[in-house]
Amino acid sequence: MIEEKVLENPLLEGLALERHVDSLSFVIFGAHGDLTKRKLVPAMYALFLQGLLPKGFALLGTSRTPMTDEAFRNLMKESLIKFAPDLPFEEDSWARFASSLYYRSTDSSKPEGYEVIKSTLAELDSKHGTKGRHIFYLSTSPSLYLPIIQGLAASGMVTKVKASEPAWPRVVIEKPFGHDLASSIALDEHIHEVMREHQVYRIDHYLGKETVQNIMVFRFANGIFEPLWNRNHIDHIQITNAETIGVEGRGAYYQEAGALRDMIQNHLLQLLALVLMEPPIAMDAEATRDEKIKVLRCLKPLTPGTIDRYAVRGQYGAGFIVGAAVPGFREEDSVAPDAPTPTFAAIKLEVDNWRWAGVPIYIRSGKRLAKSVTEVAVHFKKAPHRLFSGDKCEAEQQENILVMQIQPEEGISLKFATKQPGPTTMVRWLNMDFKYGTAFGARTPTAYERLILDCLIGDPSLFARTDFVEASWQYIEPLLEHWDNQKPGDFPNYKAGSWGPKAADDLIGSTGHAWRKL
Repeated sequence: MIEEKVLENPLLEGLALERHVDSLSFVIFGAHGDLTKRKLVPAMYALFLQGLLPKGFALLGTSRTPMTDEAFRNLMKESLIKFAPDLPFEEDSWARFASSLYYRSTDSSKPEGYEVIKSTLAELDSKHGTKGRHIFYLSTSPSLYLPIIQGLAASGMVTKVKASEPAWPRVVIEKPFGHDLASSIALDEHIHEVMREHQVYRIDHYLGKETVQNIMVFRFANGIFEPLWNRNHIDHIQITNAETIGVEGRGAYYQEAGALRDMIQNHLLQLLALVLMEPPIAMDAEATRDEKIKVLRCLKPLTPGTIDRYAVRGQYGAGFIVGAAVPGFREEDSVAPDAPTPTFAAIKLEVDNWRWAGVPIYIRSGKRLAKSVTEVAVHFKKAPHRLFSGDKCEAEQQENILVMQIQPEEGISLKFATKQPGPTTMVRWLNMDFKYGTAFGARTPTAYERLILDCLIGDPSLFARTDFVEASWQYIEPLLEHWDNQKPGDFPNYKAGSWGPKAADDLIGSTGHAWRKL
């Protein structure tokens, strides 16, 4: 009989049963990388401080870099202090957490590397009482996803369980899930040869953000909004992802990816699905994901004859960001001087279903724009009779706008008309704001905290299912092919620090709309 030696975690007592985490080992491939230092270990430490990790827990990091357990723990401590200054750090708490951190140097391309991991996990099962429950997190280059999964399967650490059995072991895969439709399907086919779908957790950190999670609560828990959430009351919707940063040292990767693959295919289509979906029959993973995939299947497909009217692309040239000169995309490190990569993309989408027929949805994403903002803006139809009009009314053509801001500050605002105090009837448009940081007076958990906890529990609600990934690639595939075949002749076509190319304004302006001022 294995003697269980576990870390004491008194904060676990009283934790709601549905959020209870069984004892387990968590293995990170690519443990020397930035994601582990900046996000994964800080998220794990935050869960530990909240008493959300199980008593029996061990974290095993692995990569090619030689390192001892102690060196790995020191590196993670330095990274935690540097990248998560909002977390309370105490030497005693860290020491208790760090005692569950381990590291092994392995080559994921060689079978002997998996034998090292396997034998180490057997030791940790005995030492920490993790009972053979393992989660493997692939924080590596996408080219290594399939070799690692196959290596885990060949060594017996990953097995295909029955659909009715608990999902042990589990594998967490970071985006991108393929480079196009064909590669995405091929990856999934290989994965499903050795694992069931319910063992696979495709992580999209946008789905872990509080405002994104709040979209469903906001829609379906408030009787005043859901009756208005349709074509009868909504004029159009804008989904914006704007970044001031450039490629940030990822020139080689971004040159191959571009705005469509990097942001729209995953993050923004996920947001779109949450905003437009029908209410699920229950708050469980599959019911929610069933409704999300229905949205993508209702999107009117892009065709060669409509693409130029429904989508525009752009690439930034030299300009200024917050007063500082920045180079154009083609002058960035590891980027070809004639790279045709779009760093900006805008699409007009149409949904062919009863609720949204005739309501245009505009999506835009770009780098080196004037501000860093991600938001969903729902523009309601104007009042049918402008009772208040004339010189004394401010911007009489304005409409009510509901904005769900994802970043930099998570919150919700509603724009509405009100009478300005005074002896005459003067209409003013004001915003009613709700901010997570000020409303709850507490630290907002990071997206990775929520997503990792859900993975530990075995709740895949906020993870991408294979059919959603395939449908998202299927939607943008014609656009990718069209732009690859029709090389741009006007790049760069917007300055860094602007709001993108003029063609994006023309796209939304052709239907009488304009991009919201952020």
